[in-house]
Amino acid sequence: MARARIALLSNPKSTGNLAQLPRMRAFCAEHPDIFHYEVEHANQVGEALRTIAQVRPKVLVINGGDGTVQAALTELYNGGHFGDEPPPVAVLPSGKTNLIALDLGAQGDPIEALERLMAIAHGDISPYVVPRELIALRRRAEDKPVIGMFLGGAGLADTMLYCRDKIYPLGLPNGLAHALTAVALVAKLLLRIKGSFLPPDPRPLNVSLREQENRLTGKFSLLAVTTLEKLLLSSEIGSKRKGVLKLLAVEEKPATLIRAFAASLAGRIGRSNVRGVHYEEADEITIEGESSNVILDGETFRAEAGSPIHLRPAEPLAFVKLAA
Repeated sequence: MARARIALLSNPKSTGNLAQLPRMRAFCAEHPDIFHYEVEHANQVGEALRTIAQVRPKVLVINGGDGTVQAALTELYNGGHFGDEPPPVAVLPSGKTNLIALDLGAQGDPIEALERLMAIAHGDISPYVVPRELIALRRRAEDKPVIGMFLGGAGLADTMLYCRDKIYPLGLPNGLAHALTAVALVAKLLLRIKGSFLPPDPRPLNVSLREQENRLTGKFSLLAVTTLEKLLLSSEIGSKRKGVLKLLAVEEKPATLIRAFAASLAGRIGRSNVRGVHYEEADEITIEGESSNVILDGETFRAEAGSPIHLRPAEPLAFVKLAA
């Protein structure tokens, strides 16, 4: 096959794509240097990348939510379809949350982002290529890792699932759905309102870091592990060293949540101690709990007693960043 400047991997079932995909298909039909491949299920991503590898694209563009990105990154990491030189990855803002796309400077209209990527692919792409560390999630050492960039656990995971299962089915716009979820969370955590219509109570977790003898134990309103440059409570985190997993945990107390929010506004997270707010960087993190949910870029896992989840950095991949 002739080399395509861009290979576009689309998930038409991604919620953000339901309205945009006809436009995307029409756009690709007008630009023959885009090789467009659609998948509807994660188990089709391997075959998609095997086919895409034959056209040797200059850039691999993923058109879907964070779950689609996670499936593609996992297959890129484990499948070896491109040998030792996979193409740099770009992500369109096509999902509900778009954390990865936002980290790479892609926001707004996905067609406009694709046009920008086409312009970049026509020239020297090296100024736009950035390495990104990845998270490798395993249950056992012999397991093939699941690859992602953002993991949410404890109350954060429960809130994400509440939004996905209870709020998104209402058919509201993304912004309104997220605002309604935030109101429900504030009502629960700060006002201490109880009810089955609110997110569930977080379950206890044990979080161990290989570099430290002590571990975090208890209930947390927020637990996040990421390799992204931006974390939920801060536009930038004070990093002590690079190439490691960044852990943020906020204890489940109203006063602690208020302190965490105030510290994020002041840019203090990761730079100074905030009571009840834990920020660490580690090369290995183990999460164990009582059937507590964790979500890695859209895929849900359970941290069980006696069956912990192990997180380590994976080899970095190259990504295309649209904005500084």
